[in-house]
Order: sequence, then C-alpha cells, then structure tokens
Amino acid sequence: MCTSIVEVISAEGHGRGADGWFQVTQAVVSYDHPHHALLEEAIVIDFLNTALGPGARAAVELTLDSAKALNAALTRAIAAAEREESARHR
Repeated sequence: MCTSIVEVISAEGHGRGADGWFQVTQAVVSYDHPHHALLEEAIVIDFLNTALGPGARAAVELTLDSAKALNAALTRAIAAAEREESARHR
C-alpha cells in the first residue's frame, strides 16, 4: 500500500552521489516502500538536485525507530549549534 506521505523542502548543502559530490537543492522525506532496505515500509530521505539528473541523489532508507533516533540526534545537535552560534555573536 502506498502511503502518499511526502514532505519536500528546499535545502542548501552538498551530498555525495553516484557521480561524486553535488550541490543539494532539495530534500524529500517520505514514508513508503523502500527500494533497497528489506522492510515493508521505511522513512526515505532523499537529498537531490533535479537540475543535475539522477546521479545527483543521495538516499537513506530507515526504520521508524532509526528515523526517530536520527530526529532526536538532529534536534540535540541543532540546539548545541545554535548555542555555539549565539555565544560567537555576543
């Protein structure tokens, strides 16, 4: 069953794909059938630059528990980075 759960955002950064490093312009987070992970459903995160073709894609397929742990780790790292940036600008 397809879930139709998809979130698309603009993004700035770089990712490493089949053709090497590329500029990331978009991130897509979905919950659907994975292409490679042996899971029924997965959180799929794609970092891409559609202007550069299919080689400009870095993807991750995670279990829900792994995605939750990643979300928590990102939240902690972002909070620490914001404190660091705030201290630099005092």
